[in-house]
Amino acid sequence: MGSPKTDKPPAPGGETEGSRFDITDAAVVVVDSYGLVQHWSGGAEALFGYAMTDAVAHPVTEILAIPWDERWEMAERSLAGRGWTGTLTAHRRDGRPLQIRAQACPLGPDRQASWLIVAADLATTQAREREHAILRGLFTQSPFGLAVVDPQLRFVMINPALERMEGVPARLRLGRALSDTVPEEAGPMTEARAREVMETGEPQVVVSHADPPGASSSYPPHVRSRSSFRLQDPAGHTLGMGQAVLDVTGYYRARRHLALINEAGVRIGSTLDLDRTVQELAEVLVPQVADFVAVDLSAAVIHGHEPDPVLIAGSAELIRRAQQSIRDDLPESVAPLGARVTYSETSPQHRCVATGRPVLDPVVDLSTPWLSQDAARSAKLREVGIHSHLVVPLRARGITMGATTLVRWKNPEAFDADDLLLVEELAARAAVCIDNARRFAREHRAALSLQRNLLPKDLPTPTAVDVAYRYLPADTHAGVGGDWFDVLPLSGTRIGLVVGDVVGHGMNAAATMGRLRTAVQTLADLDLPPDELLAHLDDLVAHLDEAESADRHVPGVIGATCLYCVYDPISRTADVARAGHPPPAIAHPDKAVEFLDIPAGPPLGLGGLPFECTQVPIPDGSVLAFYTDGLITASSDRDIDLGFTRLAFALAYPDRPLEEICDDMEHLLLPDRPRDDVAFLVARPRSLSEENVATWRLPRELTAVGQARSLTTEQLDAWDLEDLAFTAELIVSELVTNAIRHASGPVSLRLIRDVNLIFEVSDGSHTSPHLRRAHTNDEGGRGLFLVAQFAQRWGTRYTTDGKTIWAEQLLP
Repeated sequence: MGSPKTDKPPAPGGETEGSRFDITDAAVVVVDSYGLVQHWSGGAEALFGYAMTDAVAHPVTEILAIPWDERWEMAERSLAGRGWTGTLTAHRRDGRPLQIRAQACPLGPDRQASWLIVAADLATTQAREREHAILRGLFTQSPFGLAVVDPQLRFVMINPALERMEGVPARLRLGRALSDTVPEEAGPMTEARAREVMETGEPQVVVSHADPPGASSSYPPHVRSRSSFRLQDPAGHTLGMGQAVLDVTGYYRARRHLALINEAGVRIGSTLDLDRTVQELAEVLVPQVADFVAVDLSAAVIHGHEPDPVLIAGSAELIRRAQQSIRDDLPESVAPLGARVTYSETSPQHRCVATGRPVLDPVVDLSTPWLSQDAARSAKLREVGIHSHLVVPLRARGITMGATTLVRWKNPEAFDADDLLLVEELAARAAVCIDNARRFAREHRAALSLQRNLLPKDLPTPTAVDVAYRYLPADTHAGVGGDWFDVLPLSGTRIGLVVGDVVGHGMNAAATMGRLRTAVQTLADLDLPPDELLAHLDDLVAHLDEAESADRHVPGVIGATCLYCVYDPISRTADVARAGHPPPAIAHPDKAVEFLDIPAGPPLGLGGLPFECTQVPIPDGSVLAFYTDGLITASSDRDIDLGFTRLAFALAYPDRPLEEICDDMEHLLLPDRPRDDVAFLVARPRSLSEENVATWRLPRELTAVGQARSLTTEQLDAWDLEDLAFTAELIVSELVTNAIRHASGPVSLRLIRDVNLIFEVSDGSHTSPHLRRAHTNDEGGRGLFLVAQFAQRWGTRYTTDGKTIWAEQLLP
């Protein structure tokens, strides 16, 4: 009855003062049939404060001052029931009241027998009762598994919780050794650990794993925490070892779920590729959650369109985009990748997509209507042995884009609510990534389509140059950019070659590129020198930047570069100016590749800084290469010097076909998926022979008009173009007459035979001729009007010495 006392040494005989067989810590009193005290124990002295000499031979009820009603109840019940247990109010010797728990029983069969009364402080008794209740509840009602082994490591006690936890009845383990109830390979280790606990007295906590029946080692086992501790009696003797077992599988499963969610956050959505994203979802789920996973998406999502919020059609038609299994042969798959999968209205997939809610079937019933209607599918699932089924929608921003189907056939555990919460979380994350990939694919296609429509589809084929080109858009991460190129036929058989680059990617870069390309074409039609053209283009970019930056929602032009080259096949020279663009390269037929030293100039849009034009001689047989910076910085280390070296190597031997040179540039300088857009233009200039050009200097007299007509007629006869003489004489006559009457300086006439017949009249004046319609009474003013009527094209270009008025006439 006493509580253990570990601070006192053992008493003689091996028992301590606190032993349960020593009741000195309780009051033991023997009274006769008259209620006189016959025996008064030491415990009674300690509890009530009366010495034995003061208590013996005195009525016990008077000594303890027990109230009459309680005294009467005790006597009546004792006499009637042959024993009594209850609570009394007694008083100590110093007068303090004391609640006691007492038990009285007769020491004989008649009423003359003495009585044994055992009493203890009520608070102490209640504490002991609570301790006993806790021990009983812990052993019989607690979810902890409890076991006790004796010093020989034989089971002596096993509670019901441990029976249920390990699935072995207690009767089959009681009396058996500890090593007989664990796997053979773990027995010695368990026995050694148990003996160590009993010898040292140090508790040990061990986490053990047990595979569920029928499951392979690839699935999470049951996890249990086993706490072992030594059992001793009050004398310090070892009685055995206690073991408390707690099933912490749920805790470990929650940790595994959190780890899986963290892994999914890293793996799913690593790219903006839709197919890769859904495959990453399937790879995360198998085998950690399911044995087989299939991801089906609606056709609208795959094609980048906005899907309907819910599926309203009579049957759900989805397209299989990803699937993953624990086996490579996919035995549970009922559709190949890319196939259209049709589910009936009663199927879980259709219900999931139509409602946007998950469908959990812990136990698959193969006789359900949606499976029984499809005999082939039902047979396949039955053959594999699928037993649990889960379908979760892929929803993002209020839109259902598809469904993820999970099944288990090798893992014996059915899907439960925890699995559903986990898969919903993973599917929600994947759905956002899928929607991002869909939106990006749609915008990327739109930007790419815009850019391709803005780029030249078919370059002109002038006689002055042969050209080849490449445009390679960036990969899907960067998106389309603002690189462009152009070949512009100019007056006098000259050719304008343009390459430009707008910084950035996406719709804004493509749209800005289209604006700049159109502006260059317009300015080139004015026959502006390269440096003046870039100056006008610089002003345009600055104005675009100011206008767009005023709108917070429209990003401004953050930078652009451009190179403009005008090649003259008659003089065999090229006038080049660049605005922050890489220099052009020229591959000579008889020496090494050269990068032309053209002043770089500032990028477009800075404003206020001049551009310089450089004239470069272009020998016959050489090749010019114009490119954007993405070509020379495409290497992994973005080493510009290495890029120039590789470009020079690719341009070597310029006598090769231009397409072959372009192929070498692409293969030697570009990776499979360049980070930036790349555009380059390769041109082989061809000079115009002297026999196709005739030039005369004319006097500033009206008689020069007739002389010009005569010279023109003679030259056309030499070129076998007599049929054009009448129209040619008219055009030359009007152009020379205007130059003599309205201009200043020397006047010259040049005829060029190319694809067209070209007339050029130059003078020293910078005044611009204007085409006007003369009135009926006007004697003049019809010259340019007649030229415009008979010529295919006409125009004016300005030089440092004056201007040139030119006109073109079609050849037969």
